[in-house]
Amino acid sequence: MHFQILPVTPFQQNCTLFWCDRTRRAAIIDPGGDPDRIDALLAKLSLEPERILLTHGHLDHVGASAELARRHGLPILGPHPDDAFLIHALPEQCRMFGFPPVEDFEPDQWLQPGDQVEVGLERLDVIHCPGHTPGHLVFLDTESRLAQVGDVLFRGSIGRTDFPRGNHQQLIDSIQRRLFPLGDDIRFIPGHGPMSTFGEERRSNPYVGG
Repeated sequence: MHFQILPVTPFQQNCTLFWCDRTRRAAIIDPGGDPDRIDALLAKLSLEPERILLTHGHLDHVGASAELARRHGLPILGPHPDDAFLIHALPEQCRMFGFPPVEDFEPDQWLQPGDQVEVGLERLDVIHCPGHTPGHLVFLDTESRLAQVGDVLFRGSIGRTDFPRGNHQQLIDSIQRRLFPLGDDIRFIPGHGPMSTFGEERRSNPYVGG
């Protein structure tokens, strides 16, 4: 699996393209905004978008989903149904954070733990990691040892839990019990900021390390 990160929105959210090199088919993960820039990157890399994947329902991760789905005829997969209340509150989120209005939408498929998502000839495992939001998902490519973790874990930090239905202890448990056991060598792309590995965060992250 190959990938390219494109920070979008004023929050510099890491929208990520994952693609299969054999087919050039791609998944757009967390298109929070700037659909024209996302389309330009797809064209530059000669990729054919196949589906949109969402880690969770916050505006800066989902804001361009409906627009891109309509432009390309793409299905939207995810997040877990426990984040439905956030997807349905997109107009309110726009007002709260001062974003231009975006289209409300219903995902074509809510994802469950244990599901797998195809990207060309590759597959991503779906892991439910609640805490930042109740329906937060992580997408894992076991073959290339790469994960897109959204706002669960960051280099040297963890996701906020002061938003509606956030749960700090649940977030810690998700990281320590569902992510770290997958292996120290796994590289991860967070929702914001630079990449790291589970091993580095397990060793040095002051919130979950040690």
